[in-house]
Amino acid sequence: MPVEVRIDPGRIARTLRLRNGVVARRLADRTQRTARIAEREAPGSMGRYITWKVENGPQGLQGVIVCDHPATRFVLDGTRPHIIRPRRAKVLRFEIRGREVFAAYVRHPGTRANNFLARALRQGR
Repeated sequence: MPVEVRIDPGRIARTLRLRNGVVARRLADRTQRTARIAEREAPGSMGRYITWKVENGPQGLQGVIVCDHPATRFVLDGTRPHIIRPRRAKVLRFEIRGREVFAAYVRHPGTRANNFLARALRQGR
């Protein structure tokens, strides 16, 4: 499920009071800079799933940053402690300190929320 962060171009347009072409280029630069910050702030390989674009919206041009990694919602919102059970097999298999371990289920402690997109938006201003 993609998650989008939108940058308000109205504030930029009012500040610059320039032709639409210049505003669009500046909005694209700012959106790209914010997307690069989001790529750096994203955990693991999630930064590779971040894209950006400038598009026409209901209030004019707007910069859009999208992260379409399958676990984006879980990273942004965090998770509560939960039990992980195998879906297609009888047991789970994973490694701990180089040893192969099998388990019928695992108690996951949950994860803390990591809103890297909001941090990137604040740093990109």
